[in-house]
Amino acid sequence: MKLQQAETMNQRIHTLADVVGKLLVDAFHYLALFAIGGAIAWSAAVAFFAMAEKGHTTIDDILLLFIYLELGAMIGIYFKTNHMPVRFLIYVAMTALTRLLIADVQAHHRLDMGIVLVSGAILLLALAALVIRYGSFKYPSGERHSPIPTQPAETGSI
Repeated sequence: MKLQQAETMNQRIHTLADVVGKLLVDAFHYLALFAIGGAIAWSAAVAFFAMAEKGHTTIDDILLLFIYLELGAMIGIYFKTNHMPVRFLIYVAMTALTRLLIADVQAHHRLDMGIVLVSGAILLLALAALVIRYGSFKYPSGERHSPIPTQPAETGSI
């Protein structure tokens, strides 16, 4: 009888530990997402107001805002689906490299191998995004988590 009570107590302790552990992990998860999202929004606002204070923007400034937009969208999708959209990281990298390329050309005004290397890296990232997109379309994993809600198919009946 005491052995059965001990096993029951052990199961209850494990269940309680699982519940408390999941609660703490979820709390940290949401706190971290809000903190990262807040930092992105704050950085974007600071950058925007700095542009407004200058009175003009450059292509470099606009690309920086696109980076903030992509990071914010990535956090939003992760918040809704609990899946990290790797393609968005690739888009951020492509935008950052484009920003680097434009800044380099504007600063140095010369053509060199660095431009070819950065352009090749952008092309490689674009191909990686294409492969990931094709792979996720052709070989979907279990559930499909689309960040954009889809419309139900029409049945044709009135």
